[in-house]
Amino acid sequence: MDLTQLLNGIALGSLLMILSSGLAMIYGLRGVTNFAHGALYMAGAYIAYSVAQQVSFWAALIAAPLVLAALGAVLELVFFRRLQHRNHIEVGLVTFGLAMIIERVIVIIWGERTLSVDAPPGLTGTTSVLGSDYPSYRLLVIGIALALAVGLVYWLRKSRVGLHIRAASHDVETSAILGINVDRVSLLVVCIGAALAGLAGTLAAPYVSVHPAMGVAILIQVLIVVVIGGAGSIGGAMLAGMALGILQTVGAIWAPSLSVLIPYAALVVVLLWRPQGLAGKRA
Repeated sequence: MDLTQLLNGIALGSLLMILSSGLAMIYGLRGVTNFAHGALYMAGAYIAYSVAQQVSFWAALIAAPLVLAALGAVLELVFFRRLQHRNHIEVGLVTFGLAMIIERVIVIIWGERTLSVDAPPGLTGTTSVLGSDYPSYRLLVIGIALALAVGLVYWLRKSRVGLHIRAASHDVETSAILGINVDRVSLLVVCIGAALAGLAGTLAAPYVSVHPAMGVAILIQVLIVVVIGGAGSIGGAMLAGMALGILQTVGAIWAPSLSVLIPYAALVVVLLWRPQGLAGKRA
């Protein structure tokens, strides 16, 4: 395996890290398997396409997460909060229906054709990394993902709001008794999770083609990442996302016909060896 292949795996893992950490945050607090997460990622890519066409990619990098955060607030206030006492399967089915609605709205607005987003000026070429030329934009994706991972973990561990989020994720009722505003914490978490999906979609837009099926294609991988990392564990999701990205990229080179099975094989192995996931706690 050469350096270019390793960096390709890290770049894919970076996108999975960002996307899966948002899903893990929502699941950890709300206990909801948000099947609309892939659709939010797709929406972020399409919003990035429009903003990049009218303004710039850098503006899209800010605008798309903000729009998705607003959409996350709608999800929390209109759906998750009202359905919080319903069966988790029922709520999951609601999010699946929302994913179908978002996908159809996107097709109505942007059509079914495949779109492309150019990398920002100055990042369209390559950069020498230890003697190997590698696309500069993918290095940006890796850098943003790693900085975000460090910042998010530090914020959750060191800030007062992060303490409240971790407490509410562990036990909602006890946290409310202790004076934590669980509703406000939940709103913040869902907004951040949706914004991370929008950020991942924006970063993916110049990296992969933008099309209506891109959300479904990555959702399965992200769900596998969250389960392998440990349901609700952000650190576990980040670790599993990066590892899975590298394994898939390397597998596509060494065994192309079997590479599509790598996520499922990894899921089976981890669940047999450690059912609670890499960073999950045994019940």
